[in-house]
Amino acid sequence: MAGKTAKPIKLKKVEFVLDAPEAKAIFLAGTFNDWSVEKHPMKKSHEQRWEKTLTLAPGSYEYKFFVDGRWTEDPQNERRCTNIFGTLNSIVKVSG
Repeated sequence: MAGKTAKPIKLKKVEFVLDAPEAKAIFLAGTFNDWSVEKHPMKKSHEQRWEKTLTLAPGSYEYKFFVDGRWTEDPQNERRCTNIFGTLNSIVKVSG
């Protein structure tokens, strides 16, 4: 009897953007990188926006921006949940 072949997981590119022209350094942290404040540095575009594109598997992820040493939720994303510290995390859902 032949075994079932697992469907390959379709990864999707997800762009994160933050308007913070005065910031000196911004990192993207969340459940996709164990909340590392070093793993995903964002780059400042010529429009003074900070950007980072990740390739993620389908699912729901919590995240925040680490702006000059301070946690900030995504002001452009209304999807949020309360975290264990009593503050808010932003949520991004990646469809399958």
